[in-house]
Amino acid sequence: MNLKDIQKILKAEVLCGEHLLEREAETGFGCDLMSEMLAFAGSHTLLITSLINEHVIHTAEIMDAVGVVFVGGKRPAKEIIKKAEASYIPLLSTPFLMFKCCGLLFTNGLQGCMRDSTQ
Repeated sequence: MNLKDIQKILKAEVLCGEHLLEREAETGFGCDLMSEMLAFAGSHTLLITSLINEHVIHTAEIMDAVGVVFVGGKRPAKEIIKKAEASYIPLLSTPFLMFKCCGLLFTNGLQGCMRDSTQ
């Protein structure tokens, strides 16, 4: 599913990276713990969070995430949006809260990340 589809499903506003909305998200990961994102989400994942600090951008960079969706209508500060823009990380903001956001994406075909079954 590409970010343009995700934007429509979530009725999201694009905060930056509009020219990157053709990127494909293979999986989605909704969480507010950066350590869990790093531990369980791989590249080509869409990050879904209510956190609006710069750690989210750093985490997205390290993971090679396709983009970040901020839930609950949250918007990060302009400096954080500029950092994401410079790092080619699309940012979206949806009015939906985390549970509904993840549910909508899942019912429209976006799969979640899975923990390694050997753990």
